[in-house]
Amino acid sequence: MTRKERYQFVIDYFQHHAPNAETELIYDSPFQLLVAVILSAQCTDKRVNMTTPAIFEKYPDVESLSKASFDELFPFIKSISYPNNKTRHLIGMANTVLEKFNGEIPMTVDELIQLPGVGRKTANVITSVVDQQPNMAVDTHVFRVSKRIGLVSESASTPLAVEKQLIKEIPEQLVHKAHHWLILHGRYICVARGPKCEQCGIRPACRYYEKLIN
Repeated sequence: MTRKERYQFVIDYFQHHAPNAETELIYDSPFQLLVAVILSAQCTDKRVNMTTPAIFEKYPDVESLSKASFDELFPFIKSISYPNNKTRHLIGMANTVLEKFNGEIPMTVDELIQLPGVGRKTANVITSVVDQQPNMAVDTHVFRVSKRIGLVSESASTPLAVEKQLIKEIPEQLVHKAHHWLILHGRYICVARGPKCEQCGIRPACRYYEKLIN
């Protein structure tokens, strides 16, 4: 199977089996999504979703969050991984949005990465989820799954390299959705240890499975 055929198989499979794939983070606005994504770094979406309702009730917008002190915000975040850094990042993010972007969450990758706690992956998530821009956030799931299946080459050793190869091959109008396809597949089927190949519908196109059975 050529790489082009492999991509077509994977895209066809997910379009049929997961046509409405979306983030599992719960949010009602770009501000809330940005807070949730910053908190989700090296933390489960489930834990983040347990934490954010109280934060959003106390700090419903950028302005209120910008006025929070570290000691006020930290108790809301202490159950999340790296709570010290993330507390500072959230307050810094809110202040930067007010100072640089007139209180509006920016919607380009170049602008978003100017915010504390926001790297390229987070910026890609925000722009693809909120605005359906053709940006591919490469987290550990996307990195693992795309390499296992054989969507990207073995030489793609960094998230940016994987991102560029995926963007090149996936139709532009599907990139924002493909991000969720790969994340959810990695979260529930193609897990890091003991991938559930017997449950996987992508087996006919998967290089990892091909090596497994040969």
